[in-house]
Amino acid sequence: MDIRRPHQVRRVEELQPKSNLLNTSLEANKSMDPSGQEPLNREPPAKTLVSQFLTPQDTSYDRNHGQIPHINGETHSVRVDGLVKNPLSLTIDQLRSDFAQHEVTCALECAGNRRHTMRTLMKEVQGIDWADAAIMNCKWKGPSLRDVLLRAGLCVETADQESELHVAFASYQAKCQEDEWFEASVPLKMCLPTEREAILALEVNDSPLTNNHGYPVRVVLPGIVGVRWVKWIDRIIIQNHESPNVYQQRDYKVLPPDAVDSKSAEKYWQSTPPMYDMPINSAIAVPADGATVTLSSTSTVEVKGYAIPQGADGPVTRVRVSGDGGNSWVDAQLEGSDENMKWCWVLWTANVKITPGIHRDILSCATDAKSNSQEREHSPWNLRGIGYSGYGRARDLNVVE
Repeated sequence: MDIRRPHQVRRVEELQPKSNLLNTSLEANKSMDPSGQEPLNREPPAKTLVSQFLTPQDTSYDRNHGQIPHINGETHSVRVDGLVKNPLSLTIDQLRSDFAQHEVTCALECAGNRRHTMRTLMKEVQGIDWADAAIMNCKWKGPSLRDVLLRAGLCVETADQESELHVAFASYQAKCQEDEWFEASVPLKMCLPTEREAILALEVNDSPLTNNHGYPVRVVLPGIVGVRWVKWIDRIIIQNHESPNVYQQRDYKVLPPDAVDSKSAEKYWQSTPPMYDMPINSAIAVPADGATVTLSSTSTVEVKGYAIPQGADGPVTRVRVSGDGGNSWVDAQLEGSDENMKWCWVLWTANVKITPGIHRDILSCATDAKSNSQEREHSPWNLRGIGYSGYGRARDLNVVE
C-alpha cells in the first residue's frame, strides 16, 4: 500500500508536495514568518480555539498550498468574466464603495479537520495530520457575491441554464505545490441565492484581512468546505464546467473505501464529485487527550467543545455528551451569540459522569436544525482522510477522585 506515516505523508502520486505535510502547533510557532517560501500549515491548541466565540486571526489555523503573497491592496483588482455580458475589473476600493457591504458570521473548516482521529483509530490516510482545530468561526464583511455577479450579467436566459453553471475563483498571485495557480469552483446555485450569504470578504472581525488569511480579498462561502474559500482572489469565472485545477479535480474528494492507495485511487478521481458541504461535526477541546482529570463533588467532569451544522442545515440545536461509551448521554449547554447562528459553530459545556480509572474516553454528538446528527462512532474511511465526522472524542483520560 502506498500510505506512509504522518511525518512522511504525501498526496497521491501525481500530487507530490515539496514540503513536509505534518502540521505544526500555532501556539508554538507564533514567531513563524508567514511570508516564508514553504506553505504555512498550522493549528492552535483546541483549548485555545474554544476560548472565544469569534476566532482571532492570530490564533486561527492556517492552510496553504504555496507561499503567502504580499499584495498591494491599492492596486489589486478582481476580474469577473466568462459567461457574463459585462466583464468587470474591480479594485478593492470599488468593491468597498460601489456595492452594499454585508456581514455574515460563519465557520470556516478545513476538509481534513480531525484527520488524525481517522488515521489513528481507523486506518492510515494521506494528508496533513490535522487534529481537531483546523476550524475558525469569524464575522466576515464585504460585498455580496450575488451583487457582483449580477453587475457582470449572466449569459443565460432561464433558471435551468443557471443550474448548470459553475463559479470558479482563482488566485494567480503565487505558484502552488501541485499547480501553477490556485483555483476552486462551486455550482452557481451555491453562491447566487441571497440566502446563501456568499460574500467577497474585505474584513474579518471588524479588521482588515491579514496576509495569511487572504488580504486584500477572499471568498466566503458559508456552509461550504474551506478549500473553496479562495484567498488573494484576482479572478472570478462563470463557466459551464467545474474548475480544471488540480485542487478541484484530483484532491478534496471523498474517494470510495476500495481506493486504498494511489494506484487504486486513479480510476475514481474523474467519477467522484468534489466535496462541497461541511458535515455535521463536534469535537471535545477540554479535557485534552491523555489528561489527568479530577472528579468534582458530584462525580462529574467538566467538558467543553464546539459543534458545527451540516452545510446549509444550521444552526446546531443539540449536543449530547457521554462518559460511558455512548450507553447514556447528557445534554450540553450551548453557548453562542445573539446573531443569526445558521452558519456558525456553537461552543458547548457539559458536566459528565464518568467512572474513575485509566484509559477513559468521553464522546460528543451534535444535531442540527434539519436533524442531521453524528450517527456513528466513526464516519466512513477514505484515502485522503477528509470529512471525518464521527463522534467527538477525548481519549485515554486518567480520571481520579
